[in-house]
Amino acid sequence: MASPPPPLSLRPRRPAQDAPLLRTGVPNRAELITWAGPSLSWPPDDAQLAAYAPEPGRRRWTAVSPDSHRVGHVCVLGPRLGRVLIAPGARDRGLGRALVSRAVDLCFGEPALPEISLGVRAHNTAALRIYETLGFRTVGRLEGVEQVEGVPWTAVQMRLTAPDR
Repeated sequence: MASPPPPLSLRPRRPAQDAPLLRTGVPNRAELITWAGPSLSWPPDDAQLAAYAPEPGRRRWTAVSPDSHRVGHVCVLGPRLGRVLIAPGARDRGLGRALVSRAVDLCFGEPALPEISLGVRAHNTAALRIYETLGFRTVGRLEGVEQVEGVPWTAVQMRLTAPDR
């Protein structure tokens, strides 16, 4: 049996400090699109990441491990969870599940949202497993919603209601 992931804390994103995590967490254009959609161009630079910081209504958190390493990022805009990222060197240790679980707790705690929704690329099976284990259910699919390097990508729309957590 695998050991539980270390506890994570979430703190508000600090754009200047956390930019390296976002730059190194997306090592190629396809992963950037998987993470942020078409809103950023490859490679993400300091100017793009600074512009991403002050978007109105978007709450962003950085996941910090007990040894004070920045290991992930997540944001919420209204009831929508998005831009979940685990640093490449921190993957495959259960931190993605811990990060999303903490973000869900924050969303259902304050401002006490009745539900949370998200979109995930269908090929991102690791993320789909995390969301499903936390109670998110598929509510729709957008087939071929965008083309990346000539390949049509499908988006899976998911939702978690407060009573289903």
